[in-house]
Amino acid sequence: MTAAKILIADDEPNILISLEYLMKREGFDVHVAHDGVQALEALRRVRPALVLLDVMMPGKTGFEVCQEMRADEALKHIRVLMLTAKGRDTDVAKGLGVGADAYMTKPFSTKALVQKVREMLGETPPQVPAAGA
Repeated sequence: MTAAKILIADDEPNILISLEYLMKREGFDVHVAHDGVQALEALRRVRPALVLLDVMMPGKTGFEVCQEMRADEALKHIRVLMLTAKGRDTDVAKGLGVGADAYMTKPFSTKALVQKVREMLGETPPQVPAAGA
C-alpha cells in the first residue's frame, strides 16, 4: 500500500517544518506550499488525498483556496483540514461553509492532529469518548 499524499499549506516556516516532519514521521508522502497560490498549483500537480490548509496566507487565503477546490471537478474530492489561529465560531462556520471537511485551531496537540488526519483518510475509526468523560 502506498503512503497517502498530504499537502501542507502554511506561510509560517516553523509550522510548515514541524508539520512536514510530523506527517513524514507518521509515514505520509508530504508536499508543502508556502501560500494560497502555491497551494492551488500543488493541489493540481500532486493531487493529494488531504490538504492541511492554513487560513491566513498571502496570495490567497485558505478560505479562497478551499472555495476554488470545491468548484474544480479535479480537486473537489480532496479532503480539507483547515488549521488556524482563528477559532471563533464565525471563523469555523465560514471554513465549513466554503467546504472544509474539518477545522482545528492552533495551537493543537500533534497527537490530536495525527488522529484527525488518520480519521479523515479512513485509516482509523473515529474515537468515541469514554463513558462519563
